[in-house]
Amino acid sequence: MNVPTHRDDPQQAQPGLFADAPVRQRRAAATAPLAERLRPQRLDDMIGQPQLLAPGRPLRVAFESGRVPSMILWGPPGTGKTTLARLLAGATGAHFIVLSAVLAGVKEIRDAVEQAEAMRRAGRATVVFVDEVHRFNKAQQDAFLPHVESGLFTFIGATTENPAFEVNSALLSRAAVHVLEPLADAELEQLLRRAQAALAAPPLAPGACARLVEQADGDARRLLNAYESVVAANAGVALIDEAMLERALGRLLRRGDKGGDVFYDQISALHKSVRGSDPDAALYWLARMLDAGVDPRYAARRIVRMATEDIGLADPRALRLALDAAEVYERLGSPEGELALAEAVVYLAVAPKSNAVYRAWGAVRERVQRDGSRPVPPHLRNAPTPLARQLGHGAGYRYAHDEAEGYAAGLRYLPEGLDGERFYVPTARGLEQRIGERIAQLRALDAAAEAAPPESGVLPEGG
Repeated sequence: MNVPTHRDDPQQAQPGLFADAPVRQRRAAATAPLAERLRPQRLDDMIGQPQLLAPGRPLRVAFESGRVPSMILWGPPGTGKTTLARLLAGATGAHFIVLSAVLAGVKEIRDAVEQAEAMRRAGRATVVFVDEVHRFNKAQQDAFLPHVESGLFTFIGATTENPAFEVNSALLSRAAVHVLEPLADAELEQLLRRAQAALAAPPLAPGACARLVEQADGDARRLLNAYESVVAANAGVALIDEAMLERALGRLLRRGDKGGDVFYDQISALHKSVRGSDPDAALYWLARMLDAGVDPRYAARRIVRMATEDIGLADPRALRLALDAAEVYERLGSPEGELALAEAVVYLAVAPKSNAVYRAWGAVRERVQRDGSRPVPPHLRNAPTPLARQLGHGAGYRYAHDEAEGYAAGLRYLPEGLDGERFYVPTARGLEQRIGERIAQLRALDAAAEAAPPESGVLPEGG
């Protein structure tokens, strides 16, 4: 009897174990999600990302040259980051190692290094792909540095978060950052046609196709998963219409990652729309945030912030309205309370704008932090005891309510050395225009008081 050795072909030596392997692989492929079955096997099969893959663009050049540098692929879900990493590794004939930063730890990183060393001894390059690289902590990210520098392997990281904030600067400096964009509607429609052919599925009515593309929100994987569900739920029909689509999918939330870049981008868009006095855009971004599952209480806090930062004293009612809207939401909840938030957003958008107090507060805080501890002027000091009065505390202070116009003209309140410093400069918009006029009037009284002959001891009229 022939006994197989380690040099024998295992599939020939043990047919009972391996003869059905191709069958199992075909069955696994048939049951894999549609997104996996349609994963491009060639660069020319990729849909989208022309800014990276068109002739002469960086990833096309890397693919065609067979020289792939370390890089970070930054983009929203379903834009092809993993597929591109696989194709680039294949272009170099490199051994491809996949790590998930969600699941991998130090042991998996060490194993990847050992594999790469074994491949190098065998004369083969290695590409290490780290999905969700922003989830690795600093120590884990630093573990890649010496091996990237030595050329042991090419590092490709994928992230949905801004790498400038989430990836260590040392690793970031050794990897080019390539930005992937959400797929355009026309690109998603092209992908749908490819999926329909692969499934031999009934056609989609134009309205259903448009609705599916809209719900995908630029995410190819989301599109294919939704389409596969729709086809499975409507087997045997001649045409898939919008009603069938809604029954199969129900309500799909738009992309809104509740804490990542998309989340903060939408918050930024809402804030800037209010600041830019566009009520329609402000309502749109508020609706997008709430539709994506953002806590309305968080939106309410941001609305209050907008009232203080961007409207300020140009319309002090804005802050009260923002606070009222937050309270209404606490009482009513969703969806009724959301209307109060929408009302506040519209009011803030159309209100006159001023960041004068916001700027003044920032300026005075910066001055206090870098300045010395200037003493309180003697006339402003408290004088509750005979000793304090003997030391001159309160001497020369004039009670403003006893003065003409309720203003002690010529009296200074800033510490010595800061006389004439102006932190608050009101705008000429809304109520602040009147505030500015009042400040100018009071400063004129100060100037007149200072110009009066000191020996007269008489303040000018109105002072």
